[in-house]
Amino acid sequence: MTTIETTIAKDLLDIEAVFLSPNEPFTWASGIKSPIYCDNRITMSYPTVRKAIAQGLADKIKATYPDVEVIAGTATAGIPHAAWVADILDLPMVYIRSKAKDHGKGNQIEGRITEGQKMVVIEDLISTGGSVLEACEAAKREGADVVGVSAIFTYELPKGVANFEEAGIPLTTLTNYSTLIEAALASDYVKENDVELLKAWKQDPENWNK
Repeated sequence: MTTIETTIAKDLLDIEAVFLSPNEPFTWASGIKSPIYCDNRITMSYPTVRKAIAQGLADKIKATYPDVEVIAGTATAGIPHAAWVADILDLPMVYIRSKAKDHGKGNQIEGRITEGQKMVVIEDLISTGGSVLEACEAAKREGADVVGVSAIFTYELPKGVANFEEAGIPLTTLTNYSTLIEAALASDYVKENDVELLKAWKQDPENWNK
């Protein structure tokens, strides 16, 4: 039986939201060399894929955070997915700016939340988790009770895992780097001798390929 993790991983590869290039790595803005490039914004342009993602996220959220009262999207990539998930779950939706507005009321959250409202924050991609955890802190400052983060994809980097543990915020994802490698191998997107190289990156991205 094909799992949702495998289905979404295949979808991301099929629509080229994710590229794997173990032998000609990409360079991230941080300077890290990486065998993977991920742009989940592309999923918006594929109705079948985005519906599968929205339903998958909604199902995970319902199962993992049954008391959720409001869905929040991170600006900008998390916003459309949060809107589709909130629609499926029939819940209020807000979005969290990367920083507070410098005019008007100076809001960082757009939409309406109430004190103590149980919130799940939706992000498209987790690397180290820094930006989404900052969004969670902003939501807490404005009164929300952040019960968890739900994302489409995670690189499963040790730093990201540690950051979520330190913040005490649970994370659920639809699919992940390990599943993506398996899906890529099964479809001949990568070869068997690429797999060890790909796996090694996840363990120590800063020193990989040096």
